[in-house]
Amino acid sequence: MRKKLTGKERRESLVTWLNDSSIPLTGTDLAEKANVSRQVIVQDISLLKAQNHPIIATSNGYLYMKTDGANEDYRRVIACKHDRNETKEELYTIVDFGATVENVVIEHPIYGDLKASLMISSRADVDQFVNKIEDKNAPYLLELTNGVHNHTIVASEERKLDQACEALKEKGFVVE
Repeated sequence: MRKKLTGKERRESLVTWLNDSSIPLTGTDLAEKANVSRQVIVQDISLLKAQNHPIIATSNGYLYMKTDGANEDYRRVIACKHDRNETKEELYTIVDFGATVENVVIEHPIYGDLKASLMISSRADVDQFVNKIEDKNAPYLLELTNGVHNHTIVASEERKLDQACEALKEKGFVVE
């Protein structure tokens, strides 16, 4: 039988587990490791974020964003427009050039900027994301803005971003 951790010990463990992982960890996985409910983990993550821990929630779980300066990636924000049926092709186009789709942002008329962390870097990630949307019958954020949305894309080389953006332009996805 595992010793029950205090809230502080549990949150310290969460930071360690997330920081040591190179893949997202789900709330359910973290709850099992900590021997608590998923809701307790959600509350702990909120507390850690309030303490300025760089934790993001993605569609695949929680990630601890490493900020040690070792990762000198190139970033670019691109404005795109398409309908929901073209989402998979747009995301495939980006990841096929070695870029990661960090997020999607829309400008909502009431709430202002709405941002969702994605961290999609492979075709498998794209398929998983699209399948989750379809399984839950959830709308894409772009549906709130007639298809207009921004992505922050990240790559290890600027050339990869250039190639991804050029391919998106050729397919008519980029707003200019």
